[in-house]
Amino acid sequence: MSQLGQTQWEAVDVFLHRGDSISHVIFYSVQPVYGAQHPPLDPRLRRTFPKDTNPKFNNHKSKKASSFHEFARSTNDAWDIDDEDEEDFLPSGLHSTSTQIQVSLFKYHVSYPNNLIITIHFLIVKFFLVWPSSVRATLQKQHTLPVRPIIPLVARISDQNASGAPPMTVREKSRLDKFKQLLASSNTDLEELRKHSWSGIPREVRPITWRLLSGYLPANEERRELVLRRKREEYFGFIEQYYHSRTDDHYKDTYRQIHIDIPRTNPLIPLFQQPVVQEVFERILFIWAIRHPASGYVQGINDLVTPFFVVFLSEFVTEDVENFEVAALPLDTQRNIEADSFWCMSKLLDGIQDNYTFAQPGIQNKVKALEELVSRIDEDIHNHFKKYEVEYLQFAFRWMNNLLMRELPLRCTIRLWDTYQAEAEGFSHFHLYVCAAFLIEWRKEILSMVDFQGLLMLLQNLPTIHWGNEEVGLLLAEAYRLKYMFADAPSHYKR
Repeated sequence: MSQLGQTQWEAVDVFLHRGDSISHVIFYSVQPVYGAQHPPLDPRLRRTFPKDTNPKFNNHKSKKASSFHEFARSTNDAWDIDDEDEEDFLPSGLHSTSTQIQVSLFKYHVSYPNNLIITIHFLIVKFFLVWPSSVRATLQKQHTLPVRPIIPLVARISDQNASGAPPMTVREKSRLDKFKQLLASSNTDLEELRKHSWSGIPREVRPITWRLLSGYLPANEERRELVLRRKREEYFGFIEQYYHSRTDDHYKDTYRQIHIDIPRTNPLIPLFQQPVVQEVFERILFIWAIRHPASGYVQGINDLVTPFFVVFLSEFVTEDVENFEVAALPLDTQRNIEADSFWCMSKLLDGIQDNYTFAQPGIQNKVKALEELVSRIDEDIHNHFKKYEVEYLQFAFRWMNNLLMRELPLRCTIRLWDTYQAEAEGFSHFHLYVCAAFLIEWRKEILSMVDFQGLLMLLQNLPTIHWGNEEVGLLLAEAYRLKYMFADAPSHYKR
C-alpha cells in the first residue's frame, strides 16, 4: 500500500433488483471501479477513508440517492465471495429502511502493475424497499413491452432481424453472391469488400471476411493457406513456451483474475459455460496479457474474444451455436478456431490498446469526447444530466471499455462489428459516434427520469433484449450521419 502514497477511498451505494426484494450494496474502494483493471483518475470521485469503521445499524430513513457518491452501479463482473469475518472493513453509517434480512461480506480484487493487488471489501444487506415512482414506471414499461418473437442469442443472427424475418431474402442472396465473387478472386479488393460489409456480412462468408478485414489474412488468395498455417503454429508455439508460467509468482495473479472472469463472460449463453471453451479463453487471454506488458490483462478484454470465437465456430456449425458442444469438433478444428480468435482479437486491441494501459487514458478521452459531442447535438439531454448530477463516466466508461457488449445482445454485437471492421478506425473512432447515437436513441426515456437513481438504473439497464439487425442498422445509420456532420466539421454544432 505504501507504493500508492496516501490512500484514497470512496463510499458507494448500489441498489440491485432481485424479484420483490432489493439488495442494498455498500462498499469501500481505493478508487471508483468500473469493472476494469485500472479505475479512472478523477479527483472529484475520491474521498478520505472514514476513521470510524464500526458498523452502525438504525431505523432512520435513508437519504434519497441524488449523486454518484450515494449511488453507483454494481461491478459484479469482478466480485469474489469471502466467508471470513473481517470486522475492520465494515462501513460506518449503514442505515436500514426496513427489516434486515442478510449480511454478506464480499471482496473485489483490482490488479496493478508490479503485481500489486488491491482488495476491496464490501457488504450486501438485503432489504424490502419501495421503488421511487420514476423507477417503478420504467420497470413497468419494460415489463409491458409488446410481445415479439424470441431470437436466438447467437445462431443465425446475421440472417434474421428483430421482426423474425425469413432467413434468406432475394436481396440477401444477391449480396451473398457478390461476397462470394469478391472472395473468390485471386486478389480480393479489400476496399470493395469493406464497402459491401458496412451494411452487414452474410453469415456464410463472415468468418473469411472478418479474417481479411482484420488484417489477419492477406488479400492474395494463394498466400492465405500458408499464412494461416504459419500463424496458427506461431500461436501454439506461444502456448508451449509461456502457458506453463501461469503458476509462476510473476504471472499467477494475472492468471487468477482471468480464471475468475471467464465464467462471468456471457453467463446466459450455454456455449461459454463449457469447460473446453473456458480453457480456450484462458489460454487466449493469458498469452495476450504476457505479450502486452504495458497493459496486461484488464477486465473487459475477456468480452472481446467472444464475437471472434462465435463467428469462427459458426463456420463448422449448422445448428444453434449457443448450445453447440465444442468438444464434439475435431481437435484440429478446435485449435484453428482458438488461434484465429487470438490473432483477430490481437489485431483489434492493437488499435485501442490505450484503452487498457494504466489509468485507461484512451477510454477517459473517449468519454470526454462523447460528453462534448452530446452537448452539441442534444443540449436537452446534456443539461438533464447536469441537473441531476449524472457524470458521463458513470455509464459511458463501460460502453467504451466493453465496446457496448454489455448493452447489446451478442447477435447485435456481431452485426455491429461487421461495420466496425469495414469502417476506417471503426473500433477506435467510429465507436464514439455509435455511442452518441445509442444515447440519443433513449432520449424520451432519459428525459422522463427526474432523479439521479432513476437515470443511472435506466442507463445501465437499457432494454435491448429484442434488438436485431433492423435496430442495429438504424443505429449505425444515425452514427454515420453524426460522423459525417461532426468529424470533419467540429465547429458545426457549436452554440
